[in-house]
Amino acid sequence: MAALLAAGVMSLGALSACGSSGGSDSSGSGSGDGLKVGMAYDVGGRGDQSFNDSAAAGLDKAKKDLGIETQESEAVDGEAESAREERLRTFADAGYNPVIAVGFAYSASVAKVAKEYPDIDFAIIDDEEAKGDNIANLVFAEEQGSFLVGAAAALKTKSNEVGFVGGVETPLIQKFEAGYVAGAKAVKPDITVDTTYLSQPPDFSGFGDPAKGKTAAQGMYDKGADVVYHAAGGSGGGVFEAAKSANKLAIGVDSDQYKTVDASLRSVILTSMLKNVDVAVYNYLKSASEGDIPTGVRRYDLKVGGVDYSTSGGQVDDIKSKLDDYKQQIIDGKITVPTKP
Repeated sequence: MAALLAAGVMSLGALSACGSSGGSDSSGSGSGDGLKVGMAYDVGGRGDQSFNDSAAAGLDKAKKDLGIETQESEAVDGEAESAREERLRTFADAGYNPVIAVGFAYSASVAKVAKEYPDIDFAIIDDEEAKGDNIANLVFAEEQGSFLVGAAAALKTKSNEVGFVGGVETPLIQKFEAGYVAGAKAVKPDITVDTTYLSQPPDFSGFGDPAKGKTAAQGMYDKGADVVYHAAGGSGGGVFEAAKSANKLAIGVDSDQYKTVDASLRSVILTSMLKNVDVAVYNYLKSASEGDIPTGVRRYDLKVGGVDYSTSGGQVDDIKSKLDDYKQQIIDGKITVPTKP
């Protein structure tokens, strides 16, 4: 199946034949008579315990609450742009409407395919570049949430050195880095922040390589960092493993990763930067089910609860008041968080 997808050949029959536990595609149909929704995941798909899983959670809630029918497919590492386009066309040809693309890597594909299917509504998460009358851009203020976890790292570090591991060096992931560094330096202007990226575009493997994530984080811990924040999707699991081996701390991303990692790794998770993709997906589908299809940019920031930080595990309980003060200053406009390193 992966080979077929990589070649851009995908039929609805092939989609339906793949179960949720195998292959590069998964499907699950609701019993309601409402919308037929197609969701195209980025590399890693369901089970990445991060970005894709958050989108899946929103889809699952919509399926339960709204009685929609769903079909899902995920990208294959290293696939051609034509494969992403064909994935979207397959949904559209099969009558799925709306179609949701998870991740900025779908930007060019959504822009192209949406023009071919003007009567189908598309939504893309984490991208503002794909424009069209039938496209909704669901984006987030990642830099704001990252500022808060950067402040947490600085408040907790004992070595005055922290780290950041990005999956792929793109403008989006640089927003995480910029916010994290700004938050850390707001607390301790002289703090050292080590940064590294696991791959460079068009190579997006940095979002699905736990071994590389572990090696990168281990290097930071060996150098002296005692807290490392990752914005690397599925590669983040390796960062947590490195933290465990080094007896240091790590910060999760997108979901509350304290709740999703193996129990043996929970003790290393200081906090997670919450990016509520599930809320954005659910709200979009709820509006669609009511006949009010959103289009254009929909931005989810601290003020509307689009991003935040987690408190699971209790390791930030003693600094929560300080983090909440920073949070309110950002909401009030007293602090403007940079979006570029």
